[in-house]
Amino acid sequence: MCHHTVPETSKYHRKQASNIKFKTMKITGYKLDKYIEQLDRAIGDANYPKGDDLMGMSILRIETDEGITGMAPGGNDAIESLFHLIEDRDPRGVVGLWKEMVDWVHKGNNEGAVNAAISAIDVALWDLKAKINDEPLWQTLGAMEGRAKAYASDIGYNLSDDELHAFYSRMADMGIDGGKIKIGLNMKDDLRRIGIMNDALRKVKNRPYLMIDTNEYWSPKQAIRYISQIEKHFDIFWAEEPARRWDYDGLRQVSRGISAAVASGENLNDVGQMYPLISQQAIDVANVGVGHSGITGARQVANMCYAYELPVTMMNCPANFMVHLAAALPNHNMMEVVDPGREDAFKSWDNHIEDGWIVIGNTPGLGIILDDNKISALQSIELNRKPGFPFPRREGAGLWIKDIEPGEVSWK
Repeated sequence: MCHHTVPETSKYHRKQASNIKFKTMKITGYKLDKYIEQLDRAIGDANYPKGDDLMGMSILRIETDEGITGMAPGGNDAIESLFHLIEDRDPRGVVGLWKEMVDWVHKGNNEGAVNAAISAIDVALWDLKAKINDEPLWQTLGAMEGRAKAYASDIGYNLSDDELHAFYSRMADMGIDGGKIKIGLNMKDDLRRIGIMNDALRKVKNRPYLMIDTNEYWSPKQAIRYISQIEKHFDIFWAEEPARRWDYDGLRQVSRGISAAVASGENLNDVGQMYPLISQQAIDVANVGVGHSGITGARQVANMCYAYELPVTMMNCPANFMVHLAAALPNHNMMEVVDPGREDAFKSWDNHIEDGWIVIGNTPGLGIILDDNKISALQSIELNRKPGFPFPRREGAGLWIKDIEPGEVSWK
């Protein structure tokens, strides 16, 4: 029998630790700033190819009695109905507070504005927890290193061929070797534009990762027919949202009818809604993001995917803040990177793209520093129109393919 003697120093430290009373910290208030931001360029997809350059934005701040504040890009007026659940509570119990919010909305369901509010609160609490720990969030979440592989995403059905090439060339200059492009309305146009993306990214890799995205515009049969034609010309890594988000039978049909992987899930709200897609083998790659009820909910989705040996890809977000979670997921492959300019309210953010990877710094929390002067300036801008985003569903979706109309985009 082997006897292990506890060193005296260990006994001392254990005794000291048992005598420490951890001070309770309390959430005392919140602040929500809303504004409309004009992007650097318009974004558009198959449902709204002309695109729009205005986007409603918001920033949530959660305050504590210790003077430490957590922040999140996002949030809405539904936060007011949820705040009593976290007020006067210790912000370090993030997962428990998340569960209380989700349980509270059980009957009304975790949908729409309520889901967006829970997501923002959860992100702000994780930011707060990491700041309390005085470490970047990727460390709090358990990542071994602060980085995640990136891929370029145009969200630019409205971009001309030259603009499209310039976008992917700029991304390739940062070492990014994969790209996703919006398609779905005209085969001839789509093949040409996929080729533009491919040519631009080949400066990094001879056979770059090519992804296509139709944002649920097609029916399953349309998707199989259309993608099969594309695959005669290009090696497609994945096809994103080739059918409706909840149609696991249709998505599985597409997955089995094409060579490329099928990705979907970004517009579902939580692990419960994702479960049928995962368990029924309807998708080959899961889109995860802040919309899955925050960092806590997105991690649940990724963990379920891990059990089924499914890779996940992190959705785009302002300042790439969800890269902290992406870095901590063992089954994460690539994170979506877009550059329309959604960071006008930030003084700085501590990540950058290097050799095709989003590299995160060591600033505590999300690493985002806000600029209140910029926020006030954004709130004072008067615009003569409302944002077109989020986009409506295009006529003919799931029924027939409606080609781009004359004048709908500048390039046709």
